[in-house]
Amino acid sequence: MIRLEHATKHMRHKGHRKTILDGVSLVLKRGRGIGVLGRNGAGKSTLLRLIAGTIQLDSGRIIRRGRISWPLGFNGSFVGNLTGEQNVRFVARIYGVDTDELLAYVEEFAELGPFFRAPVKTYSSGMKARLAFGVSMGVKFDYYLVDETTAVGDVNFRKKCAAVFNTKLADSDVIMVSHSTSTIREYCKCGIVLEKGKVTYFDDIEEAIRQHDRNMGQQ
Repeated sequence: MIRLEHATKHMRHKGHRKTILDGVSLVLKRGRGIGVLGRNGAGKSTLLRLIAGTIQLDSGRIIRRGRISWPLGFNGSFVGNLTGEQNVRFVARIYGVDTDELLAYVEEFAELGPFFRAPVKTYSSGMKARLAFGVSMGVKFDYYLVDETTAVGDVNFRKKCAAVFNTKLADSDVIMVSHSTSTIREYCKCGIVLEKGKVTYFDDIEEAIRQHDRNMGQQ
């Protein structure tokens, strides 16, 4: 369970103060994939980072029951001066998982070759995404946070990512941001729509998509 209580968050954008969450109270229960919808700039990715705890609210609180991943499309949590291997060791210590097992899993899964032992700051964005996805799949989470992508790389690698991700979701939930409604429909049964600092929950993902479409039509 994830509970937002009077959650408020403002961000600065091009010198202006933008409201992302305006006193939002909401409960996200276990057992159903949740799609996050909203226009560009509404704060969908920021909401995932708030849920993950990588950034903090201005006021209010978020109560988390269960182990929550970092956003899978977000690679900013790696330390650039450390190698991929060293970053994985750090994650293993933080989450209390077996270091050798996680290292072996990520090295095989991410297919980075010798770059696995090179500083992450030398990686391309695609290599960082492979590392992030591999680490995420190597740790058991109750909630997987997905920002725009569930796979990177060539066709074969994307198929491998999708297969592993679907296996993980057999007993875990997903909170997903995507501009692709077909992807949202594939993974999510319910949805939330973020609009002007307000978050509205819909038990049916189709209702959430219709509301989002109405919002987009009011631009």
